[in-house]
Amino acid sequence: MKDINDSAVGSYKSTSNIKPIEFSDTQILNWAETILEKRFIRSDYLTSPDMTRDYLRVALSKFEREVFLVILLDNQHGVLEAEILFQGTIDGAAVYPREVVKLALSKNAAAVIFAHNHPAGIAEPSNADKVITQRLVTALQTVDICVLDHLVVGSVNIVSFAERGLI
Repeated sequence: MKDINDSAVGSYKSTSNIKPIEFSDTQILNWAETILEKRFIRSDYLTSPDMTRDYLRVALSKFEREVFLVILLDNQHGVLEAEILFQGTIDGAAVYPREVVKLALSKNAAAVIFAHNHPAGIAEPSNADKVITQRLVTALQTVDICVLDHLVVGSVNIVSFAERGLI
């Protein structure tokens, strides 16, 4: 009879030829964005600014140039769609109110939230950000679409126009 210590039963051989799977930061961020997007863009309602911030932090962090995103909402603030409407350079993006109004009407949106990134990492809104936001609010008011917020996404912080009383 074999001694239990002499047998291979219950023992594991070293498998040094198996290496752990490594993922790049880009792959991980893409997966995180997909997961958050599935939670965010569906027929649920925006229940907190933190939910919006979490989505935006991941969705806009990968861009090396400025992008302008429009979150389109129904009359109960359910997310219809989130779309990057404009792309720019490392320090600016041209935003056209006509195109924003056209998109919002085409999706039958009752309200919108704007967001854009500052690739340099500082979330402080510029004067140009404040001016275009006011132009967008005015343009959308003419067709009864409410602007709930405009968020500026930096590398760490996210600044809300609504929280600062700028909308």
